[in-house]
Amino acid sequence: MTQPELGFIHQFVPAAEPDSPVTLLLLHGTGGNEQDLLLIGNALWPDARYSALGQGSRNGIPRFFRRLAEGVFDVDDLKFRTHELADVVTSAAQRYGFRNKSIVAVGYSNGANIASSLMLLYPHLLSSAVLYRPMVPFPMDFAPDLHRVHVLLAPSRRDPIVSHEQVEMLARMLEAAGADISFSWHEGGHELGQDDLIAAKNWLSRQSFTSPDK
Repeated sequence: MTQPELGFIHQFVPAAEPDSPVTLLLLHGTGGNEQDLLLIGNALWPDARYSALGQGSRNGIPRFFRRLAEGVFDVDDLKFRTHELADVVTSAAQRYGFRNKSIVAVGYSNGANIASSLMLLYPHLLSSAVLYRPMVPFPMDFAPDLHRVHVLLAPSRRDPIVSHEQVEMLARMLEAAGADISFSWHEGGHELGQDDLIAAKNWLSRQSFTSPDK
């Protein structure tokens, strides 16, 4: 069911098995919508429940937050939208009966960037994250505790938008906060490839998730 909530377009797909230990929070890239990552979510974890979110237009293009130029974020707007996103995730968890420790963010590009912001500003909200083509969301002048959070960074070797330096800087930031970091490099550009799905699926299969009623 698709519905607006706190400025987000929100679609929740329940798990085939009610006791599924995983909830995938699906966050699309620039120009996308809440439908974009549903097939990817199903490929990554078929038995999970999915909470897919879309956002309104920023300068005429669907994005989760504004940017000032290519690769230059409006940090104030990013943080504001991140607080909104945290409220939506908390509300959805209460409404649909899943716990934060079961939530895995799967974000692509703009969605990966707000997922990174969510981890930094709300370090206990997610258990894990798969970040496709991520960048540093903002300089970190505080010390979140991410010791129980596992992150798969999935950059690209020939990405015209995201530099290797950006990805390495993000990895250092998350590691400094205590997160467990893994890498999967796509050989192409900014687009997603089949190798991205295979790598994330294999990585997720190695994570330890707890049933939401335990």
